[in-house]
Amino acid sequence: MPVADIVHLEEFAAAHRLHARDLGVQENAETYGACQNIHGHNYVLEVTVRGEVDARTGMVMNLVDLRSAMREEIVDQVDHRFLNEDVSFLQDLPVITTENLAIAFWSRLAAREAGWGGPKLHRVRLMESQSNIVDYYGE
Repeated sequence: MPVADIVHLEEFAAAHRLHARDLGVQENAETYGACQNIHGHNYVLEVTVRGEVDARTGMVMNLVDLRSAMREEIVDQVDHRFLNEDVSFLQDLPVITTENLAIAFWSRLAAREAGWGGPKLHRVRLMESQSNIVDYYGE
């Protein structure tokens, strides 16, 4: 069977603050600059799933299922929220960076993977801005 990647994108707006609990005031200021203040982004979440193309359906998986997983597990939880305080599954992150968000989002989606019937999560890409993009491929 041929293998293909499918990709779905979702957008959300959220605020965060780059602040490490383990760093003092001065070190946070030196490390994160103006981003230690509360600020927001219009994020784009792009998820890639890889799998065999089903001969009967012609699909790796139904994009409706991927869209539902992305919305239920992530977008509905983070859209128009202050990520540092309002999102329970992010509370244990040491810093709300784009890297840590991508990893947390991967974990949420990976928990749904068994229900997809074979396709595997391949990449979570989180675009914080046009010039700041993180790709995470799992461990």
